[in-house]
Amino acid sequence: MGTEIKLKGDKVIEQIPSIKDKALRINLNENIYGTFAEIGAGQETVRHFFRSGGSSGTIAKAMSAYDKDFSDAVYGIEGDGRYVTENRLKKMLTFEGELIEERLSREKHPNKLFFSYANTVATIDFAKQFKGHGWVGIRYQIEPDEAYNEIILHIRFKETDARLQQETLGILGVNLIYGAFYKYNDPKRLLRYLYDHLDKDQLEIDTINFSGPRFADVDNRLMSLQLVKNGMTDAVMFNPEGKNVLPAAVLYKKNILAFRGSFRPVTNVNLDMYEKSLKMFLHENKVDKDNTLTVFEITLSNLRSDGEIDERDFMDRAELLCSLGQTVMISNFQEYYKVVEYFSNYTKARMGLAMGVNNLVDIFDEKYYRHLSGGILEAFGKLFYRDMKVFLYPMLGEDGEIITSDNLKVHPRMKELYKFFKFNGKVVDIKDYDPNILNIFSREVLKMIGQGKTGWEPMLPSGVAEIIKEHHLFGYHPQKELEQNTKN
Repeated sequence: MGTEIKLKGDKVIEQIPSIKDKALRINLNENIYGTFAEIGAGQETVRHFFRSGGSSGTIAKAMSAYDKDFSDAVYGIEGDGRYVTENRLKKMLTFEGELIEERLSREKHPNKLFFSYANTVATIDFAKQFKGHGWVGIRYQIEPDEAYNEIILHIRFKETDARLQQETLGILGVNLIYGAFYKYNDPKRLLRYLYDHLDKDQLEIDTINFSGPRFADVDNRLMSLQLVKNGMTDAVMFNPEGKNVLPAAVLYKKNILAFRGSFRPVTNVNLDMYEKSLKMFLHENKVDKDNTLTVFEITLSNLRSDGEIDERDFMDRAELLCSLGQTVMISNFQEYYKVVEYFSNYTKARMGLAMGVNNLVDIFDEKYYRHLSGGILEAFGKLFYRDMKVFLYPMLGEDGEIITSDNLKVHPRMKELYKFFKFNGKVVDIKDYDPNILNIFSREVLKMIGQGKTGWEPMLPSGVAEIIKEHHLFGYHPQKELEQNTKN
């Protein structure tokens, strides 16, 4: 864990300070002063500060309320009886931060930058069935008279040894505190620095939220996108209010109906597919309406433009889906079976995938499964092993015919496999679709918007065109529209 050097070719582009150097720099800053409260994996973060030297000016208190009754006496009782939660972490951060303010006079310490760092984690269990997870956060000031900032994240351990997990947690904690004080002006880089001296196979960060005056301009949905883009996690989710949410909490034991698409922009076809498939899904056995979650999923590959991710374009799509009251998931799952596998980590309840004919034809293309030792059969075993159905939305053919599960064409080698799943009820057609909208394609709508043409508005759900125009989404500009109208 000494100083790391990052190279680009033979050129040194960055020197990463060691964990000891990071802790020491914090300790030698005479103004940084605060509390460490760590539950569940030892005092792994604060020990780096103790060991690096000069810690007396930094550490107000190191706290480990391990006993549940004692923890409840300090931080309050949790209604759900769980301790490794975001709510518990926030209580710890707030309680410890307010205690410093209460016990130290601002008159005596006018330049102090107070902070409270906390984590509440569960490391791997004895049977090694559950690898462990936790919440980690910091509440801190950049200026003495300024309101507090917060960075809160959720982690999943990948290592299979409790001691290694503890060490990983300690390194992450130092990286977080160091980044909070010295890299706060660039949250994207701060995210990457969380993995200094750590590998992606040690730790997964699947949720992060920034708040406070220094992060007033940070959109946490973009920070979520960075987690997936940087390979820190496979998928992130945010709710209709645009807030990042923990996938495990949202998906836990739910009936899930998922829609994959580019949603660029979301059209009447997307909405019709959603409404009709949801109606069918809710009529399935073992599907409880009150326990059903619909998820609109966008893959990373659908966000790329010329090889790069267009963040503005991503935000445009996110804004529209949220305005329609949808939960959104961003993933790096290229294949559908990986989506189902991911959901299966959190629920055993019935699942559904709503898709168009083209998507289903792609699923039966062998080229997507060459990396699997069992090929397409292995993928389909994972896709349909669970209690899962595909709800198929029809497509308008080149000759104006309606293509459904009965007349779609898959590769000749795949015909029997396709028949097997269809006749076993794993693929069902959406019957009561609106035939008048089958000629709507989002790529055509996007082209019309960019060129300033009119007539695309009725192709989108109610209110969506107004949002696009008001916020100038997807390259819309009223001047282009005016020029186009003048030309016509």
